[in-house]
Amino acid sequence: MKVPFLELKPAYDELREELDAAYHRVMDSGWYLLGDELTAFESEYASYCQTTHCIGVANGLDALHLTLRACNIGPGDEVIVPSHTFIATWLAVTHAGATPVPVEPNIQTYNIDPNRIEPAITSRTKAIIPVHLYGQPADMDPIMELANRHNLIVLEDAAQAQGARYKGRRVGSLGHVAAHSFYPGKNLGAFADGGAVTTNDRQIAERIRILRNYGSKVKYQNEVPGYNSRLEEIQAAFLRVKLQHLDEWNDRRKQIAKTYLTEFSSLTAGNSPLTLPVVPDWADPVWHLFVVQHTDRDALQSQLTAAGIGTLIHYPVPIHHSQAYPEFHRHQLPLATELASTVLSLPIGPQLAKDSINFMITQLTALNHNDSK
Repeated sequence: MKVPFLELKPAYDELREELDAAYHRVMDSGWYLLGDELTAFESEYASYCQTTHCIGVANGLDALHLTLRACNIGPGDEVIVPSHTFIATWLAVTHAGATPVPVEPNIQTYNIDPNRIEPAITSRTKAIIPVHLYGQPADMDPIMELANRHNLIVLEDAAQAQGARYKGRRVGSLGHVAAHSFYPGKNLGAFADGGAVTTNDRQIAERIRILRNYGSKVKYQNEVPGYNSRLEEIQAAFLRVKLQHLDEWNDRRKQIAKTYLTEFSSLTAGNSPLTLPVVPDWADPVWHLFVVQHTDRDALQSQLTAAGIGTLIHYPVPIHHSQAYPEFHRHQLPLATELASTVLSLPIGPQLAKDSINFMITQLTALNHNDSK
């Protein structure tokens, strides 16, 4: 049996009729940018995220970058970011001209550790970007308390967590503003790149709407040096279809994660090389990824590959060691470095077949027992 890490076509197969109808609706309209589909999606997604505003943009990186610009964050400013995250979180800060200040994670949940944030705050700090990594919400209440005390903007990076809840509230509504990605592999994925910003702040929303469209609110009247970053009508139409199924598909992910946690729990006793993700009582994750840790991760990945099971590493190179950020190479971030060498993402997704799940469990269980001998 072969178990790919991710297959995108089954999602289309499941919703083929609805998606095809959305495609024809847009094509027949003759209007392909900043039209009715985008307006409708923005309204529907804002409601889903429990916010008053949603602004569709071209991708998740733009959602982060334009938000920082809209909040007047730039050269000379510092922005606190997780040390362990996808590089887009840092890139957005760099593109705005500001300086990323990395803070280490909670090693069990993978998310930024609120207890480590305050020592990183300086007179130049303007914002905090907590990432809801792998689909699990960050611990937002202490982060917001810190931000309010130090007069900082909190920009949620919700790219991997559409639908997740923190103490009953949707991610995307927990900070001052939030950035979302609709990259095809996300829980709510388009069929190309796409992104959005959600907020309850009318002024931030208005600035982003202007920035995404060449700095213009009225055609050919440019108020600021803007960008070209607009969520296309066709992708908005597809996202409207998939949004109707998001909670159901997230529930399928949760069931798979529950099965993994149950079946693998016996493998973590004693000096086991395997560590499972930890979910706090206040978190309702949507399991964009199911990420374990293993002390001999590379060997385990090779063994699973040989057995026909696809896996990925999120992420194999810590950002402070990447060629993109040589100025950070001397930074001591041991937890991010450790995670880069131990994390492994197992297959999970709403269309993952039951026999594939069972096969994966059987293979990993057998390999772990062999490692323990």
